[in-house]
Amino acid sequence: MLILGIETATPQAGCAIGGHEGVIGLAQSGKGRRHAENLAPQIQFLCEQTGIELSDRSIVAVDVGPGLFTGMRVGIATAKSLAYGLGVPMIGVPSLDLVAYPVRYSSRLIAATIDARRGEVYYAFYRQVPGGVQRIGDHSIGSPDDLASELLATGEDVLLVGDGALRYRETFDGISKVEMADAGFAHPSAASLVHLAHARGMREQFSRPTEVEPIYLRKPDAEINWVTRDTP
Repeated sequence: MLILGIETATPQAGCAIGGHEGVIGLAQSGKGRRHAENLAPQIQFLCEQTGIELSDRSIVAVDVGPGLFTGMRVGIATAKSLAYGLGVPMIGVPSLDLVAYPVRYSSRLIAATIDARRGEVYYAFYRQVPGGVQRIGDHSIGSPDDLASELLATGEDVLLVGDGALRYRETFDGISKVEMADAGFAHPSAASLVHLAHARGMREQFSRPTEVEPIYLRKPDAEINWVTRDTP
C-alpha cells in the first residue's frame, strides 16, 4: 500500500509518499499562499527523488482542513484529480488531527490550534490513545480569549500546539497548567498525513473522490467582505 499525502491547509505546505514501512519521501515549502504554483513541482520532485511513479500509488490522502481556504481548495482539487486519474480511493484527514499527532506521546490533554486569520483560531482537544491521539468533541473556531477560557475551564494539564497558539502566545502565557509545544510542531505535516492515512487504509476506511469535502468552520473572507460591504 503506497500513499501519496497532500497537505496545503496552512502556509507551510507539502507532500509525502509512504506506506507500511513509514514515510519514504517528503517535500515541504513555506512560501505562504503560493500553493498552486508549488504543489505540482513538489509532487514531481518527490517522485523523481524516490523513484516511485504516480501510477504506483494505491491511495491519495489529503488534508481537508480547517485552514486557509485557497490552500485547501488547491490541495483537495489536486488530490481528487490524481485519484480520478489513477482510479484509486482517497482518505481525508482533518488538519487539527495532523497537528496533534506528532505530540501523541504527551500524557497531557492536547489542544491543537491553527491560525484562522481575522483574529481567530481553529482548535480541537485530543487525548493520547494507543498508537496515536483521539479527538474529543468537534472542531471549533473562536478568538484566542475563547480558547484561553476553555483551557482554564478544563482544570487539566494541557499541551498547547500549533501556529494559532504561537501567533497569540501572549494570550496563553501565564495560564497555569498550560505548556506551549515547540515551534517545530506548528504546522500540519504531510508525513503525519501518510501515517494516519495508512492506519485508516489498513481498516479500509476509504472514500470516493466525490465524498471528500473540505471542513469549513466559517465563510471564505471574500464572501464575508461581499456580504458586509457598504451598499451605495
